[in-house]
Amino acid sequence: MRISDVLGDLGADFPAVTPSKLRFLEDQGLVEPRRTAGGYRQYSPADVERLRYVLRQQRDRYLPLRVIGEQLAALDAGELTEPLTPARLATQDGERTAPTIAGRYTAASLAREAGATVELVEQLVEAGVLRPGPTGHLDEWAREVVVVAAALAEHGVEPRHLKSFRSAADRQVSVVDQIVAPLRGQRAPGAQERAGAVAAELGELCGRLHTTLVRGGLSNLTP
Repeated sequence: MRISDVLGDLGADFPAVTPSKLRFLEDQGLVEPRRTAGGYRQYSPADVERLRYVLRQQRDRYLPLRVIGEQLAALDAGELTEPLTPARLATQDGERTAPTIAGRYTAASLAREAGATVELVEQLVEAGVLRPGPTGHLDEWAREVVVVAAALAEHGVEPRHLKSFRSAADRQVSVVDQIVAPLRGQRAPGAQERAGAVAAELGELCGRLHTTLVRGGLSNLTP
């Protein structure tokens, strides 16, 4: 398969992927397509699933490429058993059904997907914790927010109490944005992909710092 074929295969799940993105992932050693005598890249079906795995880990888990590379190495060595190809279909009441399109959740579909009530989703939107896009839909990240919010609600934490979490996250995103903005402004090939990789790395570090600070604070609450 040539790059155009790979883009066609991945396009349904990752519409933003570009030839420069594929070349960048190759430069990072995450995929190694063979070269023809004329120097053209040829991707095997295994290469495509490897790319799908990398893109999914970036999109769904916000993992930096370094961590994804370590996961791939572990998979190659047989140390992990997670399949490169995820199940493409889910079931509902015993019937096979296509998953909700990323970024296209309604309050009702999100509540159903997260096992929560529509009222909770609406309260999270009203509190500004969740922010619908221009079409009024919620993105794929909203599901995890609702799952966690539902668990917190069992301890009496209401959606309005989560505004500070959203504000803190916005401030962290702003810091990352300032750092990667110069990269996004470059016109060099692969600059946008490098910006995305740096943003993912910084995002992971911000998350680790937040978790460490919270755990440190909680340690003072118990003897």
